[in-house]
Amino acid sequence: MTHHGGQHIDIIKQGGRRQSESFLREKLHDSIVAACLSAGSPTGHAEQIARNVTDAVLAWLSTRPEVTSTDIRHITARNLKTYHPDAAYLYEHHRSIL
Repeated sequence: MTHHGGQHIDIIKQGGRRQSESFLREKLHDSIVAACLSAGSPTGHAEQIARNVTDAVLAWLSTRPEVTSTDIRHITARNLKTYHPDAAYLYEHHRSIL
């Protein structure tokens, strides 16, 4: 179970069909890195973008005790678009592309 700033954040999985899970910063970070690498970013650049976007998402989450996985995907893509529009597209649409 991961807490953010001492606060537990539940993630309600897509459609509420699956059990909720705790927010994991590392899982979000790794998924952003993967999108950046898929869009052609060098590893170091992908890592830096992922840190910046993860920090922005954590700030957004700070007032929300419960969010959906779709909420996180949209807010992450919106923040990622600032740094890497192609990676943001891949991130937001990865389930429909693959």
